[in-house]
Amino acid sequence: MSSSVTVGFALLVIALGIRRATINRHIRGRLLLSAILFGIYTLVASGLEWLRLPGDVRQALQLLNPLLVTFGVINLLVALFLNPWRADRVPERFPNIVQDTLVIALFALVATLVLRDRVFTTTAVGAVVIGLALQDTLGNLFAGLAIQIEKPFRVGDWVTIGGQDGLVSEITWRATKMRTKAGNFVVVPNSVLAKDTITNYCEPSRALRLQVEVGASYDVAPNVVKAVIREALEQAPGISHDRAPETLLAEFASSAVIYRIRFWITDFEGDERAKDLVRSRIYYAFRRHNIAIPYPVQVELSADEGGVIPVLASVAEDALEAVELFSGLTAEERTQLIAIARPVLYAAGETIVSQGQPGRSLFVVVRGEASVMLAGTPDEVAHLKPGDVFGEMSLLTGEVRSASVTSATDCDLLEIDADGFRKVILANPSALERVTSVVSMRKSELDRHREAHLVIETGDQGRQSFLARVRQFLRI
Repeated sequence: MSSSVTVGFALLVIALGIRRATINRHIRGRLLLSAILFGIYTLVASGLEWLRLPGDVRQALQLLNPLLVTFGVINLLVALFLNPWRADRVPERFPNIVQDTLVIALFALVATLVLRDRVFTTTAVGAVVIGLALQDTLGNLFAGLAIQIEKPFRVGDWVTIGGQDGLVSEITWRATKMRTKAGNFVVVPNSVLAKDTITNYCEPSRALRLQVEVGASYDVAPNVVKAVIREALEQAPGISHDRAPETLLAEFASSAVIYRIRFWITDFEGDERAKDLVRSRIYYAFRRHNIAIPYPVQVELSADEGGVIPVLASVAEDALEAVELFSGLTAEERTQLIAIARPVLYAAGETIVSQGQPGRSLFVVVRGEASVMLAGTPDEVAHLKPGDVFGEMSLLTGEVRSASVTSATDCDLLEIDADGFRKVILANPSALERVTSVVSMRKSELDRHREAHLVIETGDQGRQSFLARVRQFLRI
């Protein structure tokens, strides 16, 4: 057995042994290539030793066989020295394209030294032809190297290249692959990418500022509109609250005052959903505060200030009639109550009232559903449906909100404040006792949910005490 066969076999065993010992799949892949080259080298060396080959074939194999083993050794050394042995990853400083380029460059250097006599005999015309043929390939290669060195983006970054948004999924020596929001893959040659403008939405941080515009009526002061928008976005999910949203008066348009709302997100993929959420929250907030979003035409609207809009009138009457709290009121008194009630609309997921928040009003659920929660208790205390009420204690005694209520679906509510309720109840003082009796029982039930270690008044004494508090608050 010749020394060449021995060397080839030894290198083959070493490559396979190291490949089996490491857990790094990148190293394993490179060593598999080296092992194949070492195997071919060993077979060719054996053939040169034992077979009778034509002179020109033998000469070609004797020239190329050392190049095979050289490429295999260079590939093996790069795999071992540039990659973590006990971790299954490719180092950020030496990605695939850099390692491939290094292997090719070192091999080209060795091949040039070995074949310099033959290489330099190539005609100048041949060199020009080869250079022109490889122009695009070399352009992609060097552009890919520049991307890896400068790192304008990384795998996993959201970028815009040539007007196309996408998530970078792979960077090779030839091209960069992106996945669009629609799920399509876009392959951009590195040479094209190097000449284009790149916008990276993940650097220097993943925080991204977006903006939407909305029009509001000239009848509402800018500071009022800004306060309503700020309140609408305070607890909005899907946007970052590390930086508070800001509202700017952008333009005095022909039919509306245009406001520009700026806010932040941390996930570029969800930018359209975030804009939808912000616009929706602002719409519902404007509806609750009677702020019109004008049409781009001249219109004349007529509405009763402070009253229920006609489309909800019949629904509101049915809802109040079903409310036990108002069962002591006559039909005429309930109609009066509807007249002074304020209709409000909440989107699904919005907080209607927060526990501990000051309040002087009661809410009646006209349409939709809502969830009642207590601080410190993970479970829902009650689930409100059309005809249910909440906020009785705040209406009757001015107490802070005893629970938090969140809309489970879009909710149409009637809000009745203490001043309006006082006007109605003065016409029927006996109904007040019925109202306070129902509220007292509901309060006791809520206290049991809290499991408070307090002595709670019961019976006539408790009801009379509670009634006295209500009379004092309502000044009856």
